[in-house]
Amino acid sequence: YFLCFSVGYSAVALNHVIDCKEKKQEIIKPVSPSELFPSLPIVQGTSKRIKVLTRLTLVVSDPSHCNLLRSTSANIRLYDIIAVFPKTEKLFHIACTTLDVDLVCINVTEKLPFYFRRPPVNMAIDRGIYFELLYTPAIKDSTMRRYTISNAISLMQICKGKVSSQSENKIINSVQILLELGLLFGLSESEAKAAVSTNCRATMLHGETRKTACGVVYTLKKPRKVEEEETTVPACKKAKTQA
Repeated sequence: YFLCFSVGYSAVALNHVIDCKEKKQEIIKPVSPSELFPSLPIVQGTSKRIKVLTRLTLVVSDPSHCNLLRSTSANIRLYDIIAVFPKTEKLFHIACTTLDVDLVCINVTEKLPFYFRRPPVNMAIDRGIYFELLYTPAIKDSTMRRYTISNAISLMQICKGKVSSQSENKIINSVQILLELGLLFGLSESEAKAAVSTNCRATMLHGETRKTACGVVYTLKKPRKVEEEETTVPACKKAKTQA
């Protein structure tokens, strides 16, 4: 995970995956990052230490599996990010419209058993949910690459760039390579940049909102234009500087 700090990432997530088709699955309490890493590295180019989040990903292949997310387990709220990986069209629709999650994961490297439809995708966007593309296997197989490009373009045409990305390979963790993949998938340059930056931050904030059941407010300093700066300078100072 800490290979990410050397390329400028300020946060990583420890992902706990539960495949719900296996019997007697329970949501366990996430391991505290401090227990695993006594000292966190400094993010390159800053003086801040990398932030380590906890993430829960549920692989669901039957509607009954969604009950884990609907349960009142106190351990669910302990995770910073909750993602769901639906295996059928019905579960994809449920994930987009009703489940209290932050990410909907899609394996774009295989032929999907359903088509992306605009209503559930738009509902997910309205609810602040982002889509995550799992594309790592595509670097190993030409058929997977064809499916990846085709499925990703199909999704991008609907979801308006509300995507994130997941890679388990350090080779394609480079920001520049991820940006180029975004362009290949049909995103604009600004949308590709958002997929590896602001969209990830929005997912983190959505997770905080889900945990608190209230809301999260953050401020962003807006750069001032030259014209605005000139208008704010007093007339007496303008005269002196011009003289």
